[in-house]
Amino acid sequence: MRRLTLGTAGHIDHGKTKLVEALTGTDTDRLPEEQRRGISIVLGYADLELPDGTRLSVVDVPGHERFVRTMVAGSTGIDLFLLVVDAREGPKPQTLEHLRILRLLGVESGVVAVTKVDAADDEQIEAVRSAVGRLVPGVEVVSVSALERSGLDELLAALARAASRVGSRASSGPARLYVDRSFSLAGVGPVVTGTLWSGTISPGDRLEVLPSRFEVRVRSVQVHGEAVERADAGRRVALAVSAERRRRPAVGDALVAPGSFTPTYRLDVALEGPDSLENAARVTVCHGTSAVPARFRRAGERFAQLRLERPLVVAPGDHIVLRQETTVGGGRVIDSAPPRRLDEERLGRVETGDLASLVDEPVELTALARRFQLDGEELAAALNGVVHAGPYVLSSEWLASTRARAEGALAAREGEVDPGLPLSALLPREPWAADVARLLDLDEHEGRLYLPGRRPSSGARAEQVVGREGLEPFAVDEPALARQLEREGRLIVLGGGLALSPAAYEHHKATVIRECGEAGTITLARFRDLSGLSRRTAQLVLERLDSDRVTLRVGDARRLRRGQAG
Repeated sequence: MRRLTLGTAGHIDHGKTKLVEALTGTDTDRLPEEQRRGISIVLGYADLELPDGTRLSVVDVPGHERFVRTMVAGSTGIDLFLLVVDAREGPKPQTLEHLRILRLLGVESGVVAVTKVDAADDEQIEAVRSAVGRLVPGVEVVSVSALERSGLDELLAALARAASRVGSRASSGPARLYVDRSFSLAGVGPVVTGTLWSGTISPGDRLEVLPSRFEVRVRSVQVHGEAVERADAGRRVALAVSAERRRRPAVGDALVAPGSFTPTYRLDVALEGPDSLENAARVTVCHGTSAVPARFRRAGERFAQLRLERPLVVAPGDHIVLRQETTVGGGRVIDSAPPRRLDEERLGRVETGDLASLVDEPVELTALARRFQLDGEELAAALNGVVHAGPYVLSSEWLASTRARAEGALAAREGEVDPGLPLSALLPREPWAADVARLLDLDEHEGRLYLPGRRPSSGARAEQVVGREGLEPFAVDEPALARQLEREGRLIVLGGGLALSPAAYEHHKATVIRECGEAGTITLARFRDLSGLSRRTAQLVLERLDSDRVTLRVGDARRLRRGQAG
């Protein structure tokens, strides 16, 4: 059975809610204030089965100009529309604005219902049918009366034909549902409702609540009051959830598959209509069930970047509506995590799916997949020609430039005892540094990088330093040479520019271990007497033993660390 979502549209008091009730038997005006005032204020919902078996989740929207944002929230998840026009009044301001919003949201299939024909004459009816035919050419127009229940069968048949032209939503993608109602029920707990834009949701699933960033577990799933084991994309869904730390999703939040989306403060969009908007204008961005203030930054005639005051959860291909006091335009998201710098040429490449040209310095593959909502095969095709470094991709130009900088830095150290550099000196401290280093055609040795064949070597200069006999430390004038000789195991570096032969160090170490084994601890004065060293050099030897984790200083004495006895 196909499941789609139908949204109503039209001016206030043109009969949307009464027509939905006539079609479904459900009065979607559930609030006392709505019933008292006779107008819709919040979104209403009903279930409708068409003659061909297609099930429609009906979203009934308010028609009053004060509730246009609510209308947009109800329309952003729909698959087809039912535009309602009063046969006595014809198209009115909200008819036109609702129709424009539907076009901006990319909702192209639908039916027009000319209502209240029982209260209009034939001339009025024909004039209104002609007017709406000009507004929405190619869309079926059906004359109906909810009061007399005339034309309802014809309207259902027209809706079935319109629904047959709509493709099903993608149940294979990550789950995404924007909350339009959030409440608690006795014995059930927190409940949220919304239209499932993509993916599936089943009892037991864990979902991430964005932008609040906490998780909920789905306890049960209902579609129009009926418990189901799985809700597919395109359905109106009610979820009973268990939230961590008693937190509850709110209207405007998105419930998504964990890790599949990242909230963003910037959007690049291909414009659809806001020709009159000036650069840096303030607008309200309507998307999902959220309305967020933003600054509009134009990039040429066709593109813009929206800098949001609060984060949104979006994906490329989503439609947004831009409003000031009225609807001023909209756009289609082409990049949900763009750089701040606006570049019309770059935006054109993004729009055509040329993602490889956007990759410069390393970026994580999973981040790109999330940013553009692409699966593995789609991402591989879009990134043809880039360089792979573990879980990252980068451009060959960036890699060549980085390799040249590293080689230049290492070449400047030619002639040094140790001509290498640590990785952090050649690449920034980024998670991708180690993966990129493997592509630089350099040698790695003990955590340092070298030009090929340029390993560290003490060379002939070592003979001036090593080979000293006796137990006394000796001076080493070249710190780099001393460090290299220690790496080669030919001396032990102390502080103060002094060093010991390995044999002398082992002798003093054995003295300390023996004394601690007998007395429990050793003081500086006692070690000085046992070793025959000066107080200064004895202190340096003990400090080296501390750093080598042989001893542990306790007050004025030292004791052996665990495992060193003996």
